Amino acid sequence: MLGQMMNYPLTISSLVDHAARYHGETVITSVNTGDGVEETSWGQVGANAHRLGEALLKLRLEPQARCATIAWNNRRHLEIYFGVSGAGLVCHTINPRLFPEQLVYIINHADDRVLFIDRTFVPLVKAIRDKIPGVEHIVLMEGRDEDAAAEIEGLQFFDELIATGSPEFEWPEFDENTASSLCYTSGTTGNPKGVLYSHRTTVLHALASNTPDCIGFSARDVVLPVVPMFHVNAWGTPYACAQVGARMVLPGPGLDGPSLVKLIDDCKVSIALGVPTIWLGLLGEAEKSGTQLASLKRTVVGGSACPPSMIAAFREKYGVEFIHAWGMTEMSPLGSTNQPLAKHADLPTDAQHKLRENQGRPPWGVELEIMDEDGTPLPHDGVAQGALMVRGHWILDSYFQKSVDETLTNGWFDTGDVATMDPDGYLSIKDRSKDIIKSGGEWISSVDLENIAIAHPMLADAAVIGARHEKWDERPVLVAVAAEGHDPSEEEVLSVFEGKIAKWQVPDKVVFTDVLPRNATGKVLKRNLRDQFGDVLTG
Repeated sequence: MLGQMMNYPLTISSLVDHAARYHGETVITSVNTGDGVEETSWGQVGANAHRLGEALLKLRLEPQARCATIAWNNRRHLEIYFGVSGAGLVCHTINPRLFPEQLVYIINHADDRVLFIDRTFVPLVKAIRDKIPGVEHIVLMEGRDEDAAAEIEGLQFFDELIATGSPEFEWPEFDENTASSLCYTSGTTGNPKGVLYSHRTTVLHALASNTPDCIGFSARDVVLPVVPMFHVNAWGTPYACAQVGARMVLPGPGLDGPSLVKLIDDCKVSIALGVPTIWLGLLGEAEKSGTQLASLKRTVVGGSACPPSMIAAFREKYGVEFIHAWGMTEMSPLGSTNQPLAKHADLPTDAQHKLRENQGRPPWGVELEIMDEDGTPLPHDGVAQGALMVRGHWILDSYFQKSVDETLTNGWFDTGDVATMDPDGYLSIKDRSKDIIKSGGEWISSVDLENIAIAHPMLADAAVIGARHEKWDERPVLVAVAAEGHDPSEEEVLSVFEGKIAKWQVPDKVVFTDVLPRNATGKVLKRNLRDQFGDVLTG
């Protein structure tokens, strides 16, 4: 016997329609690339999404045709998110920080038919135009711009394109498991791999994001997604905000500290999301300008490990709750968020703060497990370390144009992380499996060492690698970037580890460099550092 309830498909178009219908006047602030700051609303975004959907179908695109974007966080990009997917097409966001060769590979591999671009990226697209023959339409995300039109033959313009569609356009009907959007991994080794999301997984991900134990956006929030809309769909923030009608502030290309501080104070932002490197710049500017960030209540950090010193700075200087989160492109990306349990209210304050430093607990919809090399689950005792495996409602089962057999291990996706879990499900990621340091048969977490090192007042940045050692196989080496105006000695840097870890875990050496190499999503390229400094202990 089946339940006697209505059955509506879970679709992305339903999210923007809900926002337009019940939160139509809620303001969305957009820092646009070409024409300054503007204010729009969920009602206008919804209307333009409908216009875009019809306009794209008039181009005679086949169902599921990929429509790519190379763009910053702005209101036209938001309209593309909903208009493309709502029309039964696939929204393919591309990271412009990738090498041109990788951009060409991704566009051709995805078989993109339409390419939406911000004015910033006209020279980039012009340079690769003859290498992406499958792209039939290139659309500048502005009104008519004759200078840009002279750069790229046949260039179309967003405002003119959507004028051919109607705000009354009715979304086509299709199964909720239909593909909705496509993101590629950053491709630190080999070619990037595509992850194809569905309408159903995206809506479920938004529902989970909006629970209080995750991020918990609400109609009372003013949300600043500093995480780019080309980075795992801005962690699903546009969909989750539409679902609850939250006000959004879209920062455009200005992700520097001064620009973000001004946006937070001017727009009274209550919650902001971004990677650790972004928050370092924000904290530096806040200290310099003297702002109290009075409106900011919560920040969410993900993308890479966050040093405890940063969490403490937000909490103690500005009274901002700092939420550590973890996920991957392959996971839509939400995997866990650090929120306390009721019993933790009885812990001493220091213990409560310590608890907030790990990656948190998985929400309903995600199952995590740690396993040994034989695939046997390990104890959730907060001590045993193993390969972090995941499965769930919004986790990929295969990469785009690959098979499940090539991707999963007995139904689990191997994240490539080494982690511990405690009895309450709190996750502590110790390292990437390829980055963890194996010294004399013992594991040393480079992440733990980095978190300690970055708190040193004379350092601006730090990374730890395993360098080859004749006796212990590997030993930790700290690669450090000195803070402006400082020239610390090796002894001064290593003193920060005293009393914080066992002596045998302290790095054997400190090497200084001007800047740490990072990939397109801001993660340190440990492989490059190992190539450069991997033999410093054996020479």
